[in-house]
Amino acid sequence: MISSKIKDKKDFASGIERLKAAIFSADFVVIGAGAGLSTAAGFTYSGERFEKYFSDFGKKYGFRDMYAGGFYPYKTPEEHWAYWSRYILVNRYMDPPKPVYRELFDLVKDKDYFVITTNVDHCFQKAGFDKRRLFYTQGDYGLFQCSVPCHNKTYDNEEAIRRMVAEQRDMKIPSELIPRCPVCGKPMAMNLRADDTFVEDGGWHAACGRYREFLAGARGKNSLFLELGVGYNTPVIIKYPFWRMAAENPKAVYACVNMGEVYAPQEIASRSLLIDADIDDVLNALRN
Repeated sequence: MISSKIKDKKDFASGIERLKAAIFSADFVVIGAGAGLSTAAGFTYSGERFEKYFSDFGKKYGFRDMYAGGFYPYKTPEEHWAYWSRYILVNRYMDPPKPVYRELFDLVKDKDYFVITTNVDHCFQKAGFDKRRLFYTQGDYGLFQCSVPCHNKTYDNEEAIRRMVAEQRDMKIPSELIPRCPVCGKPMAMNLRADDTFVEDGGWHAACGRYREFLAGARGKNSLFLELGVGYNTPVIIKYPFWRMAAENPKAVYACVNMGEVYAPQEIASRSLLIDADIDDVLNALRN
């Protein structure tokens, strides 16, 4: 039905046509998105974007990209939250430079779709995706949680983050703006899965349940598993399950779009479409 690895310009167009046909004909579309999708949308963590928003931090602390800045051992919580508030504002509350997510939404908005993602930047919902069709497995930059944690609840942080950014001076926030748990008084942390302190709150479990219900409804049906920008850092969340579910469903197609990391196991090779290209280029071609 669908096979081969699209990596040369001469067959890029045919790959696009086959992917378009797979989206059009699918009754269920399961989107699995990794960091590569946000990178394609312009959410880069070094270079021009880093210099625009974090050149002062880079000069003072010696790091050269936003990712490194997130792990820097700041001496005070005032410095820590000055960095992280700016980081969250830039990567969660600002729109990405390129309309990649909106273009993806336009492709699937009339389909029965669901999204599972390891991204924590909330770009899907900002682009118009139905929040009840989204499962953010690894957290959300827009949420705080207790760092202990003393209870399984998360808190929207937009107001606090914007105030930290507005009132920081010399790369420090005022001490009174340091976020603390309203229950135990311990410091707050971002709701990001880094260790066993990650809080899976009621919203997380509800989204997980909706995802499982969607997959149950798609079982054995004409389905497309569309994997975008997923690498091998956490393949057990999206990549391996997509392979398994495609293998179990003879009516399923597996499509992978990524730059330099496209592969499908032999068991589903005849029903796989692998496009080794920039996601932005692929979505532009599909749109046009």
